[in-house]
Amino acid sequence: MEIDFDKLHTELTFTTSRSGGSGGQHVNKVETKVTLRFDVQASQVLSDSQKAKILVRLKNNINRKKELILHQETDRSQLTNKQKVVKKFDQLIKKALKEEKKRKPTRPSTASKKRRLQSKKKRSDIKAGRKKITDY
Repeated sequence: MEIDFDKLHTELTFTTSRSGGSGGQHVNKVETKVTLRFDVQASQVLSDSQKAKILVRLKNNINRKKELILHQETDRSQLTNKQKVVKKFDQLIKKALKEEKKRKPTRPSTASKKRRLQSKKKRSDIKAGRKKITDY
């Protein structure tokens, strides 16, 4: 099922705060750090199975209130940070909802079996050479 990210973006809430780090007088006046919050449980766009996948796969970014929280403070512009955090959100959601390919079980090839047995025989000969020689 394909997600309509435009509708999903309407459910996002943004807060701004002052970025940390150096920057002189200007950094103390402007709020360029952007925090994105997305309430996974309250989403109207996502299905229940999609919500469950997101909660499991993105558990490191989700708090106790079931909110996905992302921060961005790399740029000096609040608008640029907002665009970047939305892009990061889209990528995370796509990755979390991507279906994983099912593994097809395969058997070892004849050549690989032969190589394994040869290496076992070689190791066995090395260890046999370490034994004491006994005369009967």
